[in-house]
Amino acid sequence: MAEQARITFAASPIKDLEDMQAWCLGEGVPDVRKRLTAEIIAKIERLGAHPLSGRVGPEFTVEHLREIVYPPFRIVYRHDKNRVRIVRIWRSERLLKLP
Repeated sequence: MAEQARITFAASPIKDLEDMQAWCLGEGVPDVRKRLTAEIIAKIERLGAHPLSGRVGPEFTVEHLREIVYPPFRIVYRHDKNRVRIVRIWRSERLLKLP
């Protein structure tokens, strides 16, 4: 059995989730907030066993930057050997600008 990849988060995707949750609360849909958060976390947890399951994003030119599209969100992550680092959780219409 293959070793599980360790999943870590940069500060920005945590802020992205907090912003999404605040927006849902502001719109008066706390149930949607809870459901979306749980579903996004479930998608991320799956990366531990399947770190290459995401696609290389359309604006990425490197194999180690990948994403899971979970409409209306993009979960952008970096995959290195036995580690997955969540980089952003954005609305799917946004493009990631790389330095």
